[in-house]
Amino acid sequence: MNNISMTLNADELILSALKEDISSEDVSTNAVMPDFRLGEVELLCKEDGVIAGLSVFQRVFELLDEKTEVTFFVKDGDTVAKGQKLGLVRGDIRVLLSGERTALNFLQRMSGIATYTRSIAVLFEGSKTKLLDTRKTTPNMRIFEKYAVKVGGGYNHRYNLSDGVLLKDNHIGAAGSVAKAVAMAKAYAPFVRKIEIEVENLEMFKEALEAGADIIMLDNMSVEDMREAVRLAAGRAEIECSGNVTRENVERLIDIGVDYISSGALTHSAPILDLSLKNLHTI
Repeated sequence: MNNISMTLNADELILSALKEDISSEDVSTNAVMPDFRLGEVELLCKEDGVIAGLSVFQRVFELLDEKTEVTFFVKDGDTVAKGQKLGLVRGDIRVLLSGERTALNFLQRMSGIATYTRSIAVLFEGSKTKLLDTRKTTPNMRIFEKYAVKVGGGYNHRYNLSDGVLLKDNHIGAAGSVAKAVAMAKAYAPFVRKIEIEVENLEMFKEALEAGADIIMLDNMSVEDMREAVRLAAGRAEIECSGNVTRENVERLIDIGVDYISSGALTHSAPILDLSLKNLHTI
């Protein structure tokens, strides 16, 4: 995450998280450390995984005190191991104590998503299929969670509702039919936008194909029907499949020939990566 995107998009969200944790003062820290004292604390890894979100972790402390110095021994995307020292944070001990939980919350969450994504993405090596995330993200955490998916080797689907046309079952219901929904989207959306539509069976798939959808999402269809959909498409539309895709069941989908497999589990079901700040001491 570069400095421009951090300043424009992330700072406000990080500050909101800090304000959630410090509504007036950090009573515990102020009790034991009433005045400035320079200190240092170690960032330690407590289990194997993939690290993601180091710049966000650092930014938490910088927003509390721009003089805080953070040194990392790894970079986003690196595989890390239990017991490994990942970095050092040096600065006002009051800042180190007050920012600890928020900084770790971001880093643990993002690293957990990167770790889970990597465990699935490696299964796609050598295939044409791309692993995508979804909008099933934690409110106000989307920018961080989608970034973590990319670090883990996945790809981002649309960022939000303004980012692309995806007609789902209720959109089809509102329009009246698959063909009508596609036609209305083509008439409304700018010509540079692709039209994607979700279908639940081969009959709906054929209707979407004939209507000229650019991307057709196969939702919770059988492997056999998905194979048939790929055959019928014959390159006329890109094919995405979705529906409760997890690390445990994704392998059955890899060789069916779809262009994309989307998984909400990448962001809504990934466990955190256990990390900690330890060995705080004065300098």
